[in-house]
Amino acid sequence: MTGHTPGQAPATAGQVWAHVGQPFTPDSWDVLVLGAGRMGTAVTLFLRDLRPEWRVLLVEEGGLPNEDGATILAPGLWTLAGLPEARHAEAQWERAQLEGRFGGAGGQARTLLSLGQDGEEDTGARLARHPELAGVVDPAGAPRAAVHEAFTYRPGALALAAGQAAVRAGADLLLNTRASLIPGGACLERLTVTNTHQIVTHETHEVRAPRVVVALGAAGPHATEHGLGVHTRHARAYRQTPRLNVPTSDTTPVLHAAGLTLRPQSGGVTIIPPVHHRDPHGYAPQGGHLTGVPTGLRRETLEDLVSALEVLPALATDALETGRSLADVPGAWLALPHGDPAGLPWHGEVAPGVHLLLGGPQADTLGLSTAYRLAAQLAGVALPEGWAAPFSPR
Repeated sequence: MTGHTPGQAPATAGQVWAHVGQPFTPDSWDVLVLGAGRMGTAVTLFLRDLRPEWRVLLVEEGGLPNEDGATILAPGLWTLAGLPEARHAEAQWERAQLEGRFGGAGGQARTLLSLGQDGEEDTGARLARHPELAGVVDPAGAPRAAVHEAFTYRPGALALAAGQAAVRAGADLLLNTRASLIPGGACLERLTVTNTHQIVTHETHEVRAPRVVVALGAAGPHATEHGLGVHTRHARAYRQTPRLNVPTSDTTPVLHAAGLTLRPQSGGVTIIPPVHHRDPHGYAPQGGHLTGVPTGLRRETLEDLVSALEVLPALATDALETGRSLADVPGAWLALPHGDPAGLPWHGEVAPGVHLLLGGPQADTLGLSTAYRLAAQLAGVALPEGWAAPFSPR
């Protein structure tokens, strides 16, 4: 333990171990955080805010931010649309954090248009303001538009900013290290890559801590089961985000139509399909066929696109990237938190001193606030005024 008191700024930045050439000696930490996606980096930063006297070690298998998880491929779409009203206060807090402390995370305010049979505006009249969307939407299939406020950003930029801020605030960071849970801590395997691109274990350490946060995304529930024998009811699903190559600008709205979300990004559109169900254990995503031709789009993604053709005719054109293999179409495993009936981001103590932190489909809007909820619980401080009481499953 250091000599800091709550609310006192740390004297120095934390230590960073980026490669195996840097000697690492296990030390005494108060909190061990596994996973440097946006959830892990955020909870690390908030713990340093709330308990600067605690020593915190953040461990990541890859680099910062996590390069293989769902953070990089998350839509980065903040919106109150479809969110329970009781959670609006903390969602607004999250928006303020994104635009304030994290400098917008490469994002901007946008309009979100939910297209269908109901809404306060005529779809055709609304889309006439955006000629770049001509041919993308057929207003006859969705004649009314409901208008919502939204904010788009880059979750990867958020994770990087939160991780860097946490280190500046005194947290330690261990990269290129695979972590597995053991009672009272974690087994850490420092990794290196040979000249034939094989990953090998360079050294192994055991680290103990009275508090462990598992922020490994979709791999988190499996990690607790495999390492501690703790079974959880959380699940995961594989979500692809194909691209639609139609021109967009900074003023192009986000569209919700026929169950899909079309998010303007990098001069085109990222298609975000809904998550219908959990994928079974051992499932390996496979591509599908479009008019008999093999594509990189998995069957479930293809079915969503085909069912939306009437409203979104651009999906039947060459503007849609179908990929020659599954690897050509971006996709990642997504955690599906079980507990909160709305399926919102979740945290809970799954074993004594071990806390599971999951984002899931709504992490863009409530991921930061859920990480703060866990940090506040561990630190023993009250939640901000107006936040709903934590959900407690029976």
